[in-house]
Formats: sequence, structure tokens, C-alpha cells
Amino acid sequence: MRDLDPRAIITIGFVLVLLGFAVPFLMVGGFIKSSLALSFASYAASTAGLFLGVIGGALYVRKEKGKRD
Repeated sequence: MRDLDPRAIITIGFVLVLLGFAVPFLMVGGFIKSSLALSFASYAASTAGLFLGVIGGALYVRKEKGKRD
């Protein structure tokens, strides 16, 4: 994780949150057959994306604060 740019971590987190939103939306719309495993994977992607976004934001602030000092 230390080798990744904080903006890349935030982007990965955003994609996971977007995936966590889109998959249930497609299941409710009837485009994808609903299953427990898919619902759990969608929830896990959304939760992981949220955590990655927060961690990436904290790393970004830390990096920018280090440049300023």
C-alpha cells in the first residue's frame, strides 16, 4: 500500500463503492439474477471501498502536509 499513490487508493475505493451500488441496482432491476453470494460480495466491495477511500484520504492529507512543512 505504501507504494501506491493516495489518489490511486481513493480511485480504487471509488470504483469499489460504485460497484457496490451498481450490482444491487442491477439485481433489483432484474438484469442480474440475485443470489446470496452476489449480495454479500456487493456489500463487501462497498465496505472495502469506503475503507480504502478513508485511508486514501488520510494518506493524501498526510502527504500534502509533509510537502508544506
